[in-house]
Amino acid sequence: MRIGVTGASGMLGTALVPALQGAGHEVVRIGRGPDAEVRWNPAAGLIDAAACEGVEAFVHLAGANVGRRWTPARRREIRESRVAGTTLIARTAAGLAPRPRVLVCASAVGVYGNSGDAVCDESTPPGHDFLADVVRAWESSADAARVAGIRTVHLRFGVILSRHGGALGRLLPVFRLGVGGCVGNGRQWMSWVSVDDAVGIVRFALEHRELTGVVNATAPSPVTNAEFTTTLARVVHRPALFPVPALALTLVLGEMAQATLLASQRVMPRRLLSAGYEFRQATLEPALRAAVNE
Repeated sequence: MRIGVTGASGMLGTALVPALQGAGHEVVRIGRGPDAEVRWNPAAGLIDAAACEGVEAFVHLAGANVGRRWTPARRREIRESRVAGTTLIARTAAGLAPRPRVLVCASAVGVYGNSGDAVCDESTPPGHDFLADVVRAWESSADAARVAGIRTVHLRFGVILSRHGGALGRLLPVFRLGVGGCVGNGRQWMSWVSVDDAVGIVRFALEHRELTGVVNATAPSPVTNAEFTTTLARVVHRPALFPVPALALTLVLGEMAQATLLASQRVMPRRLLSAGYEFRQATLEPALRAAVNE
């Protein structure tokens, strides 16, 4: 297929693009950088729609990073980057002739809020915090594609494990110095997915016509933060003796810490498993070893 990809220069995009090309697909990068074949400006609602002609599928990964303190301006950027970008891609896809077969959009397990020990699947209702509100608006922004009859998939990603970015990219230097440890009391659940499986899930969503709507893109074995940090320390052959107090995180990072680092989300990928997706790394330690050595 000819596949348009936003966020191609991001952590997941840089792994996805060569995988798609290696499978024989033609990738059309949508962005602002020098390597973009299609130029866009989501905030202004501008895209070179003519350059999208012939695109048979879109993979929409772009959105502002949530991993910094949420000032009022940052909150607006997090929300608007997702809503504006998704709206623009969905409307562009709906206006093409012929229309693309599928739109695969990144989403997030943050939609479930701080759900404690409860197991969340795709039928679990959204939470009520800032991230949950953002995800609801983010997913609704693809309505133009749905109305036009384009199969639309929202992949609710957990923490993607890659040493090149994201949470693991920030944690690895700390743990390699031997000064890592659990966050808060360590009892909060973490839903994760290897970068190899994140790529595999995107490809699976592109290829499987029965998959539509919201899909949890997480490994089938969520772990507590304490288990995650203990396993990471074992993988890098260092101790995990320096816990990070919840109060200190909240003082430094504010609401962002409460909603991400300290929130508990125990998510299962029921729709992926039912559709027959086979995980490459279904358990944490092999996934961490692969990520650390990638």
